[in-house]
Amino acid sequence: MTDPSVTGPSAAPTVPRLDSGGRLVHDMPFGAMPQPGGGVRFRLWAPSVPSLTLVLGEGAAERRLPMQPAADGWFELFVAEAGPGSHYRYALPGGLLVPDPASRGQAQDVHGPSVVVDPGAFLWHHADFPGRPWEETVLYELHVGTFTPDGSFRAVIDRLDHLEMLGVTAIELMPVADFAGRRGWGYDGVLPFAPDRCYGTPDDLKALVDAVHARGMTIFLDVVYNHFGPEGNYLHAYAAPTFTDRHHTPWGAALNFDGPDARPVRDLVIHNALYWLEEFRFDGLRLDAVDSIRDDSDPDILTELARSVRARFPGRHVHLVLENGLNAVDRLERDAAGQPLTYTAQWDDDWHHAAHVLLTGERDGYYADYAEDAAAALVTALTEGFVYQGQPSVFHGMPSRGQPSGLLTPLAFVTYLQNHDQIGNRGSGDRLVSQADPRALRVMTGLHLLSPQIPLLFMGQEWGARTPFLFFCDFHGDLAGAVRDGRRREFAAFTGLADPAVLTGLPDPNAEATLLASRLDWDDLAKEEHEDWLAWTSLLLTLRRNALMPRLSALPGGLAQGRVWDGHAAAMTWTLADGATLSAVATLGGEGRAGFARPPGDLLLASAEDVEEHLAQGRLPGWSAAWFLTGGSIGHP
Repeated sequence: MTDPSVTGPSAAPTVPRLDSGGRLVHDMPFGAMPQPGGGVRFRLWAPSVPSLTLVLGEGAAERRLPMQPAADGWFELFVAEAGPGSHYRYALPGGLLVPDPASRGQAQDVHGPSVVVDPGAFLWHHADFPGRPWEETVLYELHVGTFTPDGSFRAVIDRLDHLEMLGVTAIELMPVADFAGRRGWGYDGVLPFAPDRCYGTPDDLKALVDAVHARGMTIFLDVVYNHFGPEGNYLHAYAAPTFTDRHHTPWGAALNFDGPDARPVRDLVIHNALYWLEEFRFDGLRLDAVDSIRDDSDPDILTELARSVRARFPGRHVHLVLENGLNAVDRLERDAAGQPLTYTAQWDDDWHHAAHVLLTGERDGYYADYAEDAAAALVTALTEGFVYQGQPSVFHGMPSRGQPSGLLTPLAFVTYLQNHDQIGNRGSGDRLVSQADPRALRVMTGLHLLSPQIPLLFMGQEWGARTPFLFFCDFHGDLAGAVRDGRRREFAAFTGLADPAVLTGLPDPNAEATLLASRLDWDDLAKEEHEDWLAWTSLLLTLRRNALMPRLSALPGGLAQGRVWDGHAAAMTWTLADGATLSAVATLGGEGRAGFARPPGDLLLASAEDVEEHLAQGRLPGWSAAWFLTGGSIGHP
């Protein structure tokens, strides 16, 4: 195995430039970097071509300048006349014009010219914001293009007061790196450093981050390091070693993180993470589907990335979150002080799937793995994190899925009742409020937001939005048809969608109407049904802030217990960091159950007014819950 650390530019983090005006720059070893004394240094890794030409400007002003070859497939050139705003591309020997894979901005779409951006031009007002401790995190996932009618970075700023008053402490943006077309979820990006122009400019995104920090909130970005999208990816033409046929992913050839010439590929990913965290001041990253990243080297790319980030920002609260379908725990370990060694937390699909089966009765697809005893699965998820901790998974075809997680801190798990995948990957993009009994959803929302794990809300969930969130994109020709047909094949595994006539009637992901149908309707907030949901969510987050957050710092694992009886009667207890005890009792079905004992301590909340009265008699009505808090050195807030 070739050691990926011995060739190409070093991936070691560079020192940030922060001047007295609060201007931030991540100094990358590639791309177009404006120089302090003027001019621009252009640098591109193109080992598959013998020569390279910089095409500066367009039309009558176009200039073609030969790039200077350097070692290990690199080409570079300093151009004194170039500067911020200059348009540029690279011409390959056959005449093909390609954008810069490290472009900070695009003039049009992914096929057009890149733009030289001065990363220090934006004047930050809150450049010294240190972030917030992880235990204070309440995540709110949003898609910039559908969160507001305008669908822009600047428009999100106008809704920050709503999120702050709700009790959200952290916003998570779905991917914004440049993707083909005018609309998309962002997971098919091809220019990972360039915010997509359909949402605004790089400075517009920085303004959003600055506005979030002005409110004492944090902001996370979803990033994709497991593949490049199918349209606008020109790397095969001039940097074929970016990919390897030794590993494969659901999207084709894997990125080359562990073979010959892997160093520049690893650098691209590591510097991308550092770029978003430093130059844009994001407080954390969510790494998409890392179980599809293939890397046999030691350290692998995920380890090296995390170590680089930890070394780079010792004075800030920077959080790294994984999506990992393998239910692995080895990247979630803490040190003696309870701080993450590499990754902060992981999305917990097990939690969602068990809750969804209980709320809807659906047993198709991956829900089949949770259908046998969904109540016990949910209690396991609430008290131990993963449901699958080494058991065989029929759906995944795994004789053993996951690792024991009961000793991990609850803070290592991000839980959710809804997210972009679990709504958008349904045929009609329908939300739980349209599928579940309101009493059941009220109880489940309480269990979600009043557990020690880190909760995530999906945009509009707080007011019970009924707006669908559908899968949408902007592909054309054969690719558009392939995406449409592929989605229909996936949906055919679910009862009710297997009928070809039903599948044919599903929204076309390439139609602009599909995006428009997915935009939140903020006028719904004035309707009584939505006011009630908003009040319930706000109450839960207020209790979380006052009663739980002060008791979660460095919370150890292995201190939670839970049991289920009579099918769906449940009781859970968590010992918190200060010795306080949080208890919950609940019926996770529509029929009442007996055998309950009132937990010690003060009643924190009940899902309905008569719950405590019933509990005094040792039983609970169907779909009801109560939470209690006792003890601890902080006292009862």
